Amino acid sequence: MIRLEKLTKIFDTPNGQVVAARDVDMEVPEGEICVLLGPSGCGKTTALKMINRLVSPTSGKIFIDGEDTSKLNDVQLRRNIGYVIQQIGLFPNMTIEENICVVPKLLGWDRAKATSRAKELLDLVGLDANLFMKRFPKELSGGQQQRVGVIRALAADPPVMLMDEPFGAIDPINREVIQDEFLKMQAEIKKTIMFVSHDIDEAVKMGDKIAIFREGMIEQYDSPDTVLAHPVNAFVADFVGADRTLKRLRLVSVEEVADPNAPTVSRHSKAKDVLSAVQQSIARVAVVIDSDHKPLGYVTADMLEGARGNVGDLAKPLPAVVPFRADLRAVVSEMFAHDIMWLTAVDDAGRFVGVVTQPAVTGALGETYRADVAQAMT
Repeated sequence: MIRLEKLTKIFDTPNGQVVAARDVDMEVPEGEICVLLGPSGCGKTTALKMINRLVSPTSGKIFIDGEDTSKLNDVQLRRNIGYVIQQIGLFPNMTIEENICVVPKLLGWDRAKATSRAKELLDLVGLDANLFMKRFPKELSGGQQQRVGVIRALAADPPVMLMDEPFGAIDPINREVIQDEFLKMQAEIKKTIMFVSHDIDEAVKMGDKIAIFREGMIEQYDSPDTVLAHPVNAFVADFVGADRTLKRLRLVSVEEVADPNAPTVSRHSKAKDVLSAVQQSIARVAVVIDSDHKPLGYVTADMLEGARGNVGDLAKPLPAVVPFRADLRAVVSEMFAHDIMWLTAVDDAGRFVGVVTQPAVTGALGETYRADVAQAMT
């Protein structure tokens, strides 16, 4: 857990004093990611750097797991905090293994323990330890170097990580991949993380909480869903964008809205036997599945009306399927692309898990608004 109390930083410049951060109050629960967001010069990076004392606070307190960090010297403090920056900063004359083991070596770990930790972390971010341990940074792509930079910060298993625009220099495709890898890793390691970004889409994807900064102060600190659904003022609303309702699509997974009770039928079923179930379904559609529960096609109520024979003879190919782990942006994109109002969702093995409809997507976006109205009325 990280707690900042009245944290303030004033810089003395030739033109007078500049307040970079003013009375920053916030608490990041253990195991959560908090994204600091705001325009350039708003104080977010200064707030981050005060935590590991790269910038010394003018006033205020910082607590990590309840301990006042002002009572620790710089070396003690920084050895308990992982730090990742956009420029990566790998040592070019060291192998990947040596880069990862820098802090464990400083802490006195024996070689076998440090090497084992390096292999474990490489595997965690999808890099084969047998291939990468003895390579040098120049032999890796930018995205691979960034992954190594992240896991190097984790090598000594610090309770807290600070990340300053860690994926900002990566191209959009690789950035998505690395973000996904990082979130999978975070689901296992559950570090407490402060993460600076300038990208609202990245913040919504990565953060359990978002802190919106302006002129050194926090304008709003809340969950991504609440920030998008209920910005506290015009500044926050403008910053997160006029399309903030659409951004909320990223926050809901297919699994959360798919109807697992949507009709499924064998291709050997008789058309007349399944018509009633299809007519009563929301999408008026049934998914045709094989013996392994994998979707083969679909039939609609209109197709079954008065039809004879087996469903398999009538079925049409599915226009698209979506993974149940995908977010609703993927659903909406596929619906627009194929001009349809429903999609079949599948699990990692390609088995049917439900049907997602356009009304279900709309309903999911409205839940936060309805909940707040209900709360206000109680």
